[in-house]
Amino acid sequence: MRIVMFYHSILSDWNHGNAHFLRGIVTELGQLGHQVTVYEPDNGWSYSNMLRDSGDAALRGFERAYPGLTGTRYRLESLDLDRALSGADLVIVHEWSDHELVRRLGEHRKSGGSYRLLFHDTHHRSVTDEQAMAAYDLSGFDGVLAYGAPIREIYLARGWAKRVWLWHEAADVRVFQPLQSPDKVGDVVWIGNWGDDERTEEIREFFVEPVRRLHLKGVVYGVRYPKEALQLLAEAGIGYGGWLPNFEVPRVFSRFRLTVHIPRRPYVEALPGIPTIRPFEALACGIPLVSAPWVDSDRLFTGGVDLLYARDGREMERQMQSLLHDPALAQSLAEHGRETILNRHTCRHRVEELLGICRQLGIG
Repeated sequence: MRIVMFYHSILSDWNHGNAHFLRGIVTELGQLGHQVTVYEPDNGWSYSNMLRDSGDAALRGFERAYPGLTGTRYRLESLDLDRALSGADLVIVHEWSDHELVRRLGEHRKSGGSYRLLFHDTHHRSVTDEQAMAAYDLSGFDGVLAYGAPIREIYLARGWAKRVWLWHEAADVRVFQPLQSPDKVGDVVWIGNWGDDERTEEIREFFVEPVRRLHLKGVVYGVRYPKEALQLLAEAGIGYGGWLPNFEVPRVFSRFRLTVHIPRRPYVEALPGIPTIRPFEALACGIPLVSAPWVDSDRLFTGGVDLLYARDGREMERQMQSLLHDPALAQSLAEHGRETILNRHTCRHRVEELLGICRQLGIG
């Protein structure tokens, strides 16, 4: 197949978690012989911030981690859809795309495009910014890929789309795998962005305070940490590593004894069953994982076998202690978690699901 994708960025993962999954999906499609072109807007906010933080070194690192992957830059005002979509069998557009681009793609499809056109939603804006999501004109689309069952139900209930498929994210196990480190430099690491106060109190309760009370050596990586957040980390004796290119995550995980997952509040309260991509990647790297509470309604993982859950900060503290003082438990979690990823949640699994959807849409 010839597949054309319009996403915010494949080159940059600065505060842009979807790039992690996109890279893995495009790699797997290419391995299966499909021709994939990814369009991303020129000077998008993620790409611009990545260059500001790390310059060309970030691009060189991306090229080493993902040889052969690239993004085709475009400006909406000069984008020639006839040329971009020539010979396409499948076109996918991500929900971070401009409303005008989505409208134009839908009109192009309705005017005789022989390809199939899908919209891909990987965010919580269907509940936190309903007005913006309702403004997308999906009348020319053949369906929606939703990365959680609650999002799928929202699209159907509100009449935004008639056909919606559940398409969870997953780990790119070509990149995310256990690495050997000669020594551990710390006890616990958390990799995540601050996130517009969507989990401020949760970060304090499930990471900062347990690390402080247990006198652990902890480090945080991520972006958009305001001055008060950096002060909070410093007062707890927690290091701050700034932005970490996602392909560097396995190396960092290899140097710590455990990690945590702290979901954003909209996913816990309004969109249960959506863990985001971080737990998939952590488990793929074979590091013991303790998660703040979220409802795994889609039964992606098995609590107590693949990872541990903590209902509050005090239980997080106890779970951290258990893993740090019981090597057998830590090893068992790491092994089972990675086995679950390899058996059910790799980008190859998701590509197979996507190809099944294509068959439903009449694409050979």
